[in-house]
Amino acid sequence: MFQGTFVALITPFTGDRIDEPALARLVDWLIDQGVDGLVPCGTTGETPSLTEEEWQRVAAFVIERAAGRVPVIVGTGTNSTATTIARTRIARELGADAAMVVTPYYNKPQQEGLVRHVVAVADAVDLPLVVYNVPGRTGVNLAPETARRLVEQAPVVAIKESSGSLDQISELVLAVGERCAVLSGDDSLTLPIIAVGGRGVISVVANVAPAAMAALVRAALQGDMERARALHHELFPLARALFLETNPVPVKAAAEMLGLCAGTVRLPLAPLSDANRQRLVHILATCPHTAPLLASRLGEAA
Repeated sequence: MFQGTFVALITPFTGDRIDEPALARLVDWLIDQGVDGLVPCGTTGETPSLTEEEWQRVAAFVIERAAGRVPVIVGTGTNSTATTIARTRIARELGADAAMVVTPYYNKPQQEGLVRHVVAVADAVDLPLVVYNVPGRTGVNLAPETARRLVEQAPVVAIKESSGSLDQISELVLAVGERCAVLSGDDSLTLPIIAVGGRGVISVVANVAPAAMAALVRAALQGDMERARALHHELFPLARALFLETNPVPVKAAAEMLGLCAGTVRLPLAPLSDANRQRLVHILATCPHTAPLLASRLGEAA
């Protein structure tokens, strides 16, 4: 169930409100394009900038709109164990298929603290968990040995791994790969991660090139490495471009250029700089998986 291409879903805004019509169109389009699941309320969804009511509304809306067509993994993790438990309970009540729990940020817990945090959530709520390791944002790295302990003590069905280290990812696969899925948290490393035993990706790129990312992952999982490598090379410049500035600033700008939703981000994030906007337009225009949509959008504008 938890393998393939899952979309780290952006949250469209109109002014200071969630743009629910745009979110509905985006959910339908992504599913039609062949993704395997949706992950609302993560970093890409600007969850730190959502109110508690908005977080719950986005989670409920995506679950309702998906209507069982694909699994929905709701981001519930915070740097407070009690708040994470409360949000995970809500996600379960709303009908989420799993909860994504990021390693607590800013607190910088020890490895023992990471274990106790996830186990406390698991003990309090009967819901599969996806643990998210992103040391560049949290300031703490989930060690493979710690991941092994988590899988033994909690219903961890997947680990979203964004350490950027293929050595660590190989160690992680050896530690937990037979008992839970290792999912790439870095689009540009998806193919290498699958090559060492990963089972898919939670993808930013899939917001704007879902069919291509889904095809890459399917080909790699099926052993068609020639096809997977060709798609990797075609998507690689886009994957890098979507991190020209802090995620999700570039991907929301790209979504606006492609006519998917407004590119509005909330403070403390700022809009994409003019120089990087020009670079992003060029990448979208030269990527075979976004160029047709961009050309259609520019044609409509003309």
